[in-house]
Amino acid sequence: MRLYQVIPLALVGVVISGCFVYSLSPGGKSSIKTIAVTQFENKTIEAGLSGRMTEMVVDAFIADGNLKIASPEQADAVLSGTMSSYERRPKNYDENDIVTQYAVIIVFDLSLTEKGGEKEIWKERFSSEGIYAVENEMEEDGQSRAAERLVLDIINRTTKSW
Repeated sequence: MRLYQVIPLALVGVVISGCFVYSLSPGGKSSIKTIAVTQFENKTIEAGLSGRMTEMVVDAFIADGNLKIASPEQADAVLSGTMSSYERRPKNYDENDIVTQYAVIIVFDLSLTEKGGEKEIWKERFSSEGIYAVENEMEEDGQSRAAERLVLDIINRTTKSW
């Protein structure tokens, strides 16, 4: 092989090996191995959504597998939070100024603390938008889309940022 052929191969090897190592240890060298997710509070008039979000986050941690779910007394860290805002607003209109799409915007204020609540690991506001078409969907479809994005953001913030 000539030098101009070897260099690109070597670069590809470095890139692949770097990604491989990262993907095997997304949580870094954290001492946190278990997490508790407390029931999220609801400060909005939208009943039931904060409870569904709690269940979705727990299920996502189980599926992700980086952290094991435990009780607050036995967990290395506790995730807690509040659904602080819920809004449905028109997103798109047709030529007759009739709403064709709505956006559901959900905001959660969350914090992750070490066991016993002594040390805050992070505290952050998460916001997500889910759009649904009036013609063939319901508000719950927008809620589900927003909730799925929120759950993904929460899992990534918790497991990928240490």
